[in-house]
Amino acid sequence: MEINLTFLSGLGCGLCLGLSLIAIKKYTGLFSDTAKSVKKFVSNSEYKLVLVVRTDLGMGKGKIAAQCCHAAVGAFEKAIKKDPEGLKHWQRTGQAKVAVKTDSVDEIKQILDNAKKMGIITSLIRDAGRTQIAPNSITVLGVGPAPKDVIDKVTGHLKLL
Repeated sequence: MEINLTFLSGLGCGLCLGLSLIAIKKYTGLFSDTAKSVKKFVSNSEYKLVLVVRTDLGMGKGKIAAQCCHAAVGAFEKAIKKDPEGLKHWQRTGQAKVAVKTDSVDEIKQILDNAKKMGIITSLIRDAGRTQIAPNSITVLGVGPAPKDVIDKVTGHLKLL
């Protein structure tokens, strides 16, 4: 009888400890990425994906469209892994995509850095250089999908393409 009570006590303590560790992991995991937490809990707005297009490269309309598609697909693929809940919300709210312009590779890099600091998904596209522009040229930056009010802090100053 004593062995069974000792065994059961140990088993009970082990279960309590295990459940406590799981709860702590879930709690700390939820708040480990501050930017993601802010994005999820502060915003109930619609989501959007912004495509920042470089206009200084002289790309034709078809080239711009293709590069934007690359950025959109890249952002979608990253969102599947990094923010599936946000991706579902974006899909439920119309999958808004907005194309904006910049005439500077430096500005695209700055937007990329700012978006990453805020925990927003990004997809930077570099061209292979087979047609209109030099190889490895940065052409488009996909930013999001993310809540409109969050993403506008990074791209809201840019004009529509």
